[in-house]
Amino acid sequence: MAVTDEPVMIGVRPGLGPRLIACLISLTELFAAAVVAVEVGVLSIGVIARYVFHAPIVWTDELAQILFVWLSMLGSAIALHRGQHMRMTALVDRFGPSARANCETVALLACVAFMVLMLWPAIDYAHEESFVITPALELPGSIRAAALPVGLVLMVVFALAKVGSIARPRLVTAFCLMAGLTALVWLSRGFFLGLGNLNLVLFFVGLVGVAVFLGVPIAFAFGTAALGYIGLATNSPVLTIAGRMDEGMSHLILLAVPLFVFLGYLMELTGMAKAMVDFLAALLGHVRGGLSYVLIGAMYLVSGISGSKTADMAAVAPSLLPEMRKRGQKSGELVALLAATGAQTETIPPSLVLITIGSVTSVSIAALFTGGLVPAVVLGLFLALVVWWRNRREDLSHISKPPRQDVLRAFLFALPALALPFIIRAAVVEGVATATEVSTIGIAYSVIVGLLIYRRCDWSKFPKMLIDTAALSGAILFIIGAATTVAWCLTQSGFSRDLAKVMASLPGGGPTFMAVSILMFIVLGSVLEGIPALVLFAPLMFPIAKAVGLHEVHYAMVIILAMGMGLFLPPFGVGYYAACAIGRADPAEGIRPLMGYMLALLAGLVVVAFIPWLSIGFL
Repeated sequence: MAVTDEPVMIGVRPGLGPRLIACLISLTELFAAAVVAVEVGVLSIGVIARYVFHAPIVWTDELAQILFVWLSMLGSAIALHRGQHMRMTALVDRFGPSARANCETVALLACVAFMVLMLWPAIDYAHEESFVITPALELPGSIRAAALPVGLVLMVVFALAKVGSIARPRLVTAFCLMAGLTALVWLSRGFFLGLGNLNLVLFFVGLVGVAVFLGVPIAFAFGTAALGYIGLATNSPVLTIAGRMDEGMSHLILLAVPLFVFLGYLMELTGMAKAMVDFLAALLGHVRGGLSYVLIGAMYLVSGISGSKTADMAAVAPSLLPEMRKRGQKSGELVALLAATGAQTETIPPSLVLITIGSVTSVSIAALFTGGLVPAVVLGLFLALVVWWRNRREDLSHISKPPRQDVLRAFLFALPALALPFIIRAAVVEGVATATEVSTIGIAYSVIVGLLIYRRCDWSKFPKMLIDTAALSGAILFIIGAATTVAWCLTQSGFSRDLAKVMASLPGGGPTFMAVSILMFIVLGSVLEGIPALVLFAPLMFPIAKAVGLHEVHYAMVIILAMGMGLFLPPFGVGYYAACAIGRADPAEGIRPLMGYMLALLAGLVVVAFIPWLSIGFL
């Protein structure tokens, strides 16, 4: 997955146009940062009013929801400009330079085509929403819905700025190809109408597959498939897509996404993540494979708070990997374990994956938070067994055990940081606050601890943190919106009903269904990345799981862990390549050691799948 952290204008010639684009980008980032800041402020005010003064303010959630859609679209535009939308480039990267450039051009034009074709339906949808008045603030719904066309316009402008860098012959060829295919497909509309549910295969398997493997961002691949299916194979209005995207991105539970992303950046900025790692290193660094155990434990503590596996790994790796290399660990082994711990910790609350699956399946998030801790411990123990075996002959003659007072000092220094994950989880599980509200508590706690204890809170970095939060959140939420549209298409076509019949009729009942689900989500997690796979298929699979007698929390843990394995499994799992980038290692070096860790994760997953108590024993 190609991800660029810093915004760049690729190949735009000097002149008035580029300066205007740069100004527009700056304004978009400014507004997005302001929306994130106001969002945090509004939700914090609501929490203080409810829990401190016992006087709930009724309009805070309503305003937050309005701002949320704007944050999603502005953040998505910034993510497009930065190249941070999730996409699968494993196949394209194998091509030669010329073929790869052609694929990049087609992928970019496909995104532009989708946004242009969706612009007018989005405007129509915003107009329709003007007749809906919010109950508390008495504002027209068009204020919220207008974020869709505004965001699409910004994305078109930013995409066209990148189009300007493409060589003209290549651009003309790709444009003619795209225009010809679009015209041919539109003229064949009557043909598609007569195919019935075969269109599901053509659009949601064929078109999505081709688009994803050509490097089209996954959100745009989903959106294009839904647009083609609704526009060509049904009589439904195209503005239905805008409505479903709005619904998918504005779910109140998902308000926690940008807040936890921001909280993760705060933990790194204030030094809280480093304090955790330093304590674990002092505690275990002197035993064979000690730093590998520290890596497993550190990822367990940090995971889930940032909202990004890449951010989790980036928070832990800089403190550990250099010392592990000094002790003779090979780079391939390091990134393999780093990737494996990323897959292991997918169920640790307050994971955005848990929040997302709760929002699309109506499973209690508090129950998911409670059920996710033990399965991750089980997989961690299996990883520890592999670490023990591989390091059983490690030479530690040059490593001395630190004095107890040094370990105690590291523990006391890390204690405020170590307390944060437990405070967050306890607050949600005990019903003190919702997943959204507790994120504001975590942010306030991190700021206070960073200022008073760690004293590393560099205020000059806050604007960049706000913009980065908007970009990452926008990329995640745009996928959820597009995947929600695809899920609606599958449901309306009757596919979910047919799938339920097939899966429910599998011989062997629950165990067979569980085994098939594990294989299915490992593949889906690899190809579609994590959240899109869950948003798309979890609503279809959960009713079946319930029908065959599986507990919904137990089933959630199993498919999340399976999806996590796929996310970090080469050759398509983008999480693995993110681990290699963070660990600065050649991906080829880590594949062989990773297989051992993946087998350990699979063994742990089988144990979790067939011992439900591990997931539901503490509910």
